[in-house]
Amino acid sequence: MSLFDWFANRRKSDPISQGRQEREIADGLWSKCEKCGVLAYTKDLRANQMVCLECGHHARVYSDERIRQLIDPNTWKALDEKLIATDPLKFRDRKSYSDRLREMQEKTRLLDAVQTGIGQLDGLPVALGVMDFRFMGGSMGSVVGEKLTRLIERATRERFPVVIVCASGGARMQEGMLSLVQMAKISGALDRHRDARLLYIPVLTHPTTGGVTASFAMLGDIILAEPKATIGFAGRRVVEQTLREKLPDDFQKAEYLLQHGFVDAIVPRTQLKKTLAQLIRLHQPVAAPSSLPLHHLSDPRLLSKTSSE
Repeated sequence: MSLFDWFANRRKSDPISQGRQEREIADGLWSKCEKCGVLAYTKDLRANQMVCLECGHHARVYSDERIRQLIDPNTWKALDEKLIATDPLKFRDRKSYSDRLREMQEKTRLLDAVQTGIGQLDGLPVALGVMDFRFMGGSMGSVVGEKLTRLIERATRERFPVVIVCASGGARMQEGMLSLVQMAKISGALDRHRDARLLYIPVLTHPTTGGVTASFAMLGDIILAEPKATIGFAGRRVVEQTLREKLPDDFQKAEYLLQHGFVDAIVPRTQLKKTLAQLIRLHQPVAAPSSLPLHHLSDPRLLSKTSSE
């Protein structure tokens, strides 16, 4: 028996070591990958943006963490933080909608399923909306629609690019038609943003489905997705029953959508900030030559024309 094996066996048989290990796992020091089952230090996993170091599986992250990953430190300014949903339909299933809202707010410490704000991404001003799946499955109700619409309208006024990180089960059934009209409202704001020749990039994460997919998630100038993200409108069973045919196992995965032209690029989370910064820089409006300093003009024809004027 090697010295290493002796220490390993001693650690296994030592009740103190076993208890310490159980406490460490219980205290959240370790995280187990949902895909490959490998244990990793939670600190190391977070440093890698919750992407498994072994298999590359993208664990779900929520709005606070996503904002930290994308926005430069001390530049985030939240917008419309106090908007809160009401219950105009007095909806009730097993419990009332107002009770569900209260439970979700206490559990997540969010008022609804999206956070919006202005910040800097690699030094570039950007209007960012981040949906949070913890809050009723990231469902799109009146508050989500209003916050995203206000974000887009402010970005249009201030000429900022818009990035929305999508994660949603779709429209919020407890708000009925009030939820469905948010699709048109957000789409209208995006149309005005596009008319102003400004950039909009949705980032589709797992899962992006329902009315979100049917509206602003698919209206981007450039549509990005995370690896293996589930993206679609209706569930597999509904689609197969409608089409009356068997569909491929991966037909709602980001890779399948990329092959069929619904997504422009699949970007690993660790490269997302860098990729967004590159895209925003490429699409920034270029000033007219006459307004640029001479040392920025490399074309001799522009230099001579400017100097003669």
